[in-house]
Amino acid sequence: MEPLTAPPTGPHPADPPGTRFPDTVDTALREAGWQPGRWDIRGAEQWADALRAHTSPAGHRHAVFPAAVEAWAEFGGLRITGPPPGRQNAPTPVHIDPLAGLHLARTLADLGRALETDMAPLGEEGNSQALLAIDFHGRIYSIDHTGDWYLGETIDHGLTTLITGLQPIRLGGS
Repeated sequence: MEPLTAPPTGPHPADPPGTRFPDTVDTALREAGWQPGRWDIRGAEQWADALRAHTSPAGHRHAVFPAAVEAWAEFGGLRITGPPPGRQNAPTPVHIDPLAGLHLARTLADLGRALETDMAPLGEEGNSQALLAIDFHGRIYSIDHTGDWYLGETIDHGLTTLITGLQPIRLGGS
């Protein structure tokens, strides 16, 4: 397997100055039920407990860490759809539910090992077409049948990439 390089850092290209989200993203999030200050720590802790309790038949376990729990607390349960047409790609529906990755502990551990970080499930993209993941540092990824994709440095950037249809960065090559 070709080694993966660390994702880029810096401002997200869709970030307007002085706001948390671009208007399109803010609107999509609010339509899905998000609002500033949303915080369901009880639900996030239930997901954390379920993931910690699960062991795959081969003995793989999920990593649970603060960046994941915080993302689940703020955005957990949301079903978000961005408006067409999208910048480079059609926006994909997003469902923030870490249990979508319950049976993919090994996949997440393998990607985490390649990137030298812990990974946790975040949710799914499309209709179960891709698994969304978050790393220990809060960076967001998508894993699908075509490869591993970097969506952004933070949950905000990752959601912006998905909701606006920005082109994600393919990990490990061109």
